[in-house]
Amino acid sequence: MERHLISRIAHRHHPIAAPLFDESVERLLTRALPERAEHLLDLGCGEGAWLLRALATRPSLRAVGVDLDTEGLAKAREGAERLGLTRQIGLHHQDAREFEAKEPFDAVFCIGSTHAFGGLEQTLAAIRPLLAPGGVAVVGEGYWQREPDPRSLEIFGDGFADLSGTVARVTADGWTPVYGHASSEAELDDYEFAWTGSLTEWALDHPEDPDSADALQVAAEHRDEWLGGYRGVFGFVTLVLRRSAP
Repeated sequence: MERHLISRIAHRHHPIAAPLFDESVERLLTRALPERAEHLLDLGCGEGAWLLRALATRPSLRAVGVDLDTEGLAKAREGAERLGLTRQIGLHHQDAREFEAKEPFDAVFCIGSTHAFGGLEQTLAAIRPLLAPGGVAVVGEGYWQREPDPRSLEIFGDGFADLSGTVARVTADGWTPVYGHASSEAELDDYEFAWTGSLTEWALDHPEDPDSADALQVAAEHRDEWLGGYRGVFGFVTLVLRRSAP
């Protein structure tokens, strides 16, 4: 089953593709987008959930999203049309690693998509030339809540640190956190139940679809990896970052 299709179905009831409750999203947007902010970029925007949430409360913003998922971008356009925001948003079907800006952005988001750049430091390196002086980067990244067991390492690889180590990697790269949110266990559980449940529900409602059996298998395997593996081990933090003073 195609990866983008799995993600699209799995996030039907959790459009913010990260383990965050709505109030956490609102708080992050408030801290990342002060009144003076005018220009927002989301690298790996998917269906544009972050962009649309930001524009709904700040229609004076101009927002740009970049993603390789054609259908996801189409849904982002539909959402913008529904909210009357098509003139405030630009969407690019492009590899985020190749995106070049005509002008710098006040805020650049990459939440849950650092893998597209090869990791945390590579993501920050890609954001750096896109950011206006005094602008913020908002980066969502996994971390280890406790020492990972072999199964968790098999699932996620060895690219994460603990929370302290994750912040240390950021500061060593010349960035300073001005805000952050470590997702709670309730947020992590809600996200995983929504992800596996939405995929399972779709498969049960579409038994005639050739992807139905694959969807059930993916959901079951994911649920087993979570409940029998990385639950309580994997964490997620969203950091609002500014460039450190020289």
